[in-house]
Amino acid sequence: MPLIADPTSRISALADIEESQRGTRYAIGAGSIIDSFVKIKPAGGCGDLLIGERVVINSGCVLYTGNGIVIGDDCAIAANCVFAPVNHEYSRRDMLIRDQRFKSSRGGIVIGKDVWIGAGCVLLDGAVVEDGAVIGAMSLIRGHVEAYSVNIGSPLRQIGWRH
Repeated sequence: MPLIADPTSRISALADIEESQRGTRYAIGAGSIIDSFVKIKPAGGCGDLLIGERVVINSGCVLYTGNGIVIGDDCAIAANCVFAPVNHEYSRRDMLIRDQRFKSSRGGIVIGKDVWIGAGCVLLDGAVVEDGAVIGAMSLIRGHVEAYSVNIGSPLRQIGWRH
């Protein structure tokens, strides 16, 4: 697994970063923190995980690399979030779901700069969260989130703006 971590980043000894068999690249920027009990798993594709500078990923988060994850600088990701940039195929009844593999990519997950993602959020393939957005706890993100907007819920809805 090509893990490229800036020397000023901190990765907890209790984080679980699985080795990629397909060459998935993990890059962690300067001053970023990967807390204890964060799980990084290359599953469902060969997308890279690119974490910017001064990003904090708190305890209990799970990041499946799937079709790729990009997290911009200065983001705060609260505990127990799941990043799943991959979707199982399930349409055929004559095959087990696990044997149908995965659907085509919707573009992975892209998080802009200065984003705050609250505890327990789930981000799915195709999620794009623009710079400065806020996502409230326990929200489901699967599409486009506007810059500097404040959002909550499942389905996600905008409730305001950062001023």
